[in-house]
Amino acid sequence: MKIILIRHGMTEGNLKRRYIGTTDEDLINTDCLKGDYPKCERVVVSPLKRCIQTAEFIYPNVDIEICDKLKECDFGDFENKSYEDLKDNPDYQKWLDSNGELPFPNGETHEDFKNRCKDGFFESLTERDTAFVIHGGSIMAIMQKLFGGNFYDYQVKNGCGYEFEMRNGEIVDDYSPIGCS
Repeated sequence: MKIILIRHGMTEGNLKRRYIGTTDEDLINTDCLKGDYPKCERVVVSPLKRCIQTAEFIYPNVDIEICDKLKECDFGDFENKSYEDLKDNPDYQKWLDSNGELPFPNGETHEDFKNRCKDGFFESLTERDTAFVIHGGSIMAIMQKLFGGNFYDYQVKNGCGYEFEMRNGEIVDDYSPIGCS
């Protein structure tokens, strides 16, 4: 089966470079969604509006299934704030110094987030070609689990992602980038 992972389109928070996890923002435009995306038989999304709207734009004729476990990380006290907002916050500096491994104050731990996304991904698999229209962090968590390497190696721009083949829950071939030129 073909697996397609696509990061949602651009939101106001993305444009302003804020940590947007649990904040339920609308898309501000679809300019980054103009690429050719692989065809699929099913679409699985995070329940947040930005993912649903992106899926409806890219795959207007495919039914959407929602998976709560594929939501973006809960950034806790850092939610909806930018680097500029947080640069003098000692908790933020500690988090940066940990390479993002410390838990977000009043939010989710990095490990809990990655495990939740991994579980949501594997629970959503069938033998049908599936597009997952989700969040950047969720994509990074899934890709790291499947392909190894550093979590941050798999960062993607809005509207971009990866495509690969799986059979019986196992990777068949290496991944290819999609959606961005």
